[in-house]
Amino acid sequence: MKVILLENIKRVGSIGEIIDVKRGFARNYLIANKKALYASKENIKQVEKIKTQLSKKDSEKKQEAKIIAEKINKKEFIVKKLATENKELYGSVKPTEISKIIKEREKLDITPSMIQPIKEIKSLGKFKVRVSLHSEIDAEIHIVVESAETIQ
Repeated sequence: MKVILLENIKRVGSIGEIIDVKRGFARNYLIANKKALYASKENIKQVEKIKTQLSKKDSEKKQEAKIIAEKINKKEFIVKKLATENKELYGSVKPTEISKIIKEREKLDITPSMIQPIKEIKSLGKFKVRVSLHSEIDAEIHIVVESAETIQ
């Protein structure tokens, strides 16, 4: 299925590009999230007209992402979780939890879908987590998992 991209998307394409993707990916993700339009003749003409506006919006998003990256890059965030004697967690630290901690401490809106742990966080210790803020900008934070004494 051919679609026209309205945003720069990592590993997919850039603004205004007409790409061929699987029908489900187009319908369920790209078009549903307003990241693309069906590649009809009318839509192609419309996108050509608004291409400069789209790239301007994208560069604004990129600037915002750079500012956020500077604020959180290489920072440590502490998570307290219940653990067994051999330092394994009862459960794991999920992106939703990390997102809440960043929102509380830094007052930044980072969605759980932006947070990509390099490996699953299932024990006590220090872990690297990548935060994808824009198709071209990533930040790296450290999550320190400490043992909580009592059940919260």
